[in-house]
Amino acid sequence: QEQLVESGGGLVQAGDSLRLSCAASTRTFISYGRGWFRQAPGKEREFVASITWSSGRTSYADSVKGRFTISRDSATNTVYLQMNSLKPEDTAVYYCAARTRVGSTTEENNYANWGQGTQVTVSS
Repeated sequence: QEQLVESGGGLVQAGDSLRLSCAASTRTFISYGRGWFRQAPGKEREFVASITWSSGRTSYADSVKGRFTISRDSATNTVYLQMNSLKPEDTAVYYCAARTRVGSTTEENNYANWGQGTQVTVSS
């Protein structure tokens, strides 16, 4: 199984940038890709971005399109989330997970091996 560890979160001001990393100890053939989700206080966890290993195809939530970029480094089994022009509403715990099912890349049920999460706080 992939053991995923997120890093790179922190406290920033609106308009700043952060880059999150999602490192894995291994990558098995059942991992079709990786995704980022986030959960703000009092809200449900929501999809942010995903990337497919084989094609590099990406998908984004409408709320982050044009500001966030997901990328992969297959050599190191690491996925990154570059977050630019951060807004206070981006404040959340950000989670990385492995997509272990074929199908929607935005559906949380298609993901497993969730990391512990990294806190991102954006002040106004």
